[in-house]
Amino acid sequence: MSERKDATTEEKIKTAAKTVFYKKGFSATRTRDIAEEAGLNLALLNYYFRSKAKLFEIIMAETLSGFISSMKIILNDEKTSLEEKVKIIAERYIDFISTEPEIPTFILTEVRNNPDGLLKKLPIKEIVNESVFIKQFQEAVQNKKITEPNPLHFIMNLMGLVVFPFVAKPIIMGSKNLEPTQFYDLMQERKKKIPIWIAMMFATV
Repeated sequence: MSERKDATTEEKIKTAAKTVFYKKGFSATRTRDIAEEAGLNLALLNYYFRSKAKLFEIIMAETLSGFISSMKIILNDEKTSLEEKVKIIAERYIDFISTEPEIPTFILTEVRNNPDGLLKKLPIKEIVNESVFIKQFQEAVQNKKITEPNPLHFIMNLMGLVVFPFVAKPIIMGSKNLEPTQFYDLMQERKKKIPIWIAMMFATV
């Protein structure tokens, strides 16, 4: 009985921490904010999690580790082409952000406030630079299938097309009086359109 209570309290704290971290980012969040969100006293929160930093690491790991692992598998799959990878990445990112809609704003806040810390938690550089994805991009450039030789432009365009609508969601929904279900349908459309747009941007002319 006590173990169940402990587990429930721990999950309650982590849920509250995720809510507050997503809204405020790491730097602006106080442990007291998390305790208040969870409806618990500060001493109890400190008993379960020794520091804000420790709790933040747990939230980041639980939220992003599985997704990053799946991205690593996609980027290093030798059986799929560059075009297929773009399609899969667009689908996975849109699905992921649809279930975790605060993630883009949260990451942007952390990028602004603590870029070095975020890069340590998200080994993006290693995952991307050493991937089959990059090798395939370089081969496409050599074979003149892609006109832009800098892979950063390719990645920024791909990620921008996926992420920006979620960051600008309130503006997009407000400008057209969209319901949440309509915005969801719009994002499902983008799954099909993004690979086409990317191909058109970088194809030889």
